[in-house]
Amino acid sequence: MKALVFDQHGGLETLRIADLPVPQPGSFDALVRVHAAALNHLDLHTRRGIPGLKLPLPHVGGSDVAGVVGQVGSEVGQEWLGRRVIINPALACGRCSFCRAGEQSLCDQFKILGEHTTGGFAEYIVVPATNLYAIPNDYSFEQAAAVPLAFQTAWRALIGQAKLKPGERVAILGAGGGVATAAIQIAKLTGAYVYAITSTPEKEQRARDLGADETINYRNSDFAKELWQRTGKRGVHVVLENVGPATWGQSVRSLARGGRLVTFGATTGRAAETDLNLLFFKQLHLIGSTMANYAEFDAVMGLVFSGKLRPVVDRVLRLDDGIEAQRLLESGEQFGKIVLEVAGEE
Repeated sequence: MKALVFDQHGGLETLRIADLPVPQPGSFDALVRVHAAALNHLDLHTRRGIPGLKLPLPHVGGSDVAGVVGQVGSEVGQEWLGRRVIINPALACGRCSFCRAGEQSLCDQFKILGEHTTGGFAEYIVVPATNLYAIPNDYSFEQAAAVPLAFQTAWRALIGQAKLKPGERVAILGAGGGVATAAIQIAKLTGAYVYAITSTPEKEQRARDLGADETINYRNSDFAKELWQRTGKRGVHVVLENVGPATWGQSVRSLARGGRLVTFGATTGRAAETDLNLLFFKQLHLIGSTMANYAEFDAVMGLVFSGKLRPVVDRVLRLDDGIEAQRLLESGEQFGKIVLEVAGEE
């Protein structure tokens, strides 16, 4: 089978299209023929190398996958054969105390498809059958592939962790990213007032089209000062942050008294300074968030496939163009998700 792989950690030059054996499912697994796979910044971090993460090489990335079940293991129901599916990229053991309590994202052995395991930038992938999620027949594979990681991450961060409420003010950074485009919609569906922070007038307009009440171009102003003025020197109740050191200080300063900063990433580095005077005097909450538990995944997928939330696809490229797709994602040129078409519609 054809697959996009890297043979060592590093830049775009490490990527190549390879011919690999088709994997075989175990007793509790399913073999999925991949029709589309979407990119995430996680794919860039994995390819560059994550401290402490040891991967067998060559490695196939890709956490967001949509396709058709072609084969199932002996312990998997035959009704899955031929089903159009997406794959929940949050892989949990199902046995630890967290899993038994329904908090799979806190699993002792938590893994992410395409980061810790072989991913979906290939013609076939084997996954646990418990991670299959059926999609409507009229939903395109390209749109469906743009959903799993971004929407579950945004949902848990805003709803599960920040406990966002109607009428609250929320600032969403990096409004052109996949998680941010999902978060804008989720926040508006919740009844919050949304400030989208992004980099160009074009992205500001597209964020408003998604429902953002106001936008701020961080290249033209200090967004913390701008938020302070626009909120009548009160700040926002919630900041959704994934940038890290480059924006951390501004994000903390943007918060109202008792505000919550939720972080799900660190694209500009792992270490950021926090003004402790602000932290304790304003009684702020710093909250980490990763992926979602399975109940949260089911909840937000239901909203997506019923049409209440919609994925934003920037462009669709072929698997053969996977190197260019990663270059585009690195450049920040996109608004929404970049998707690779692996196989055509059946």
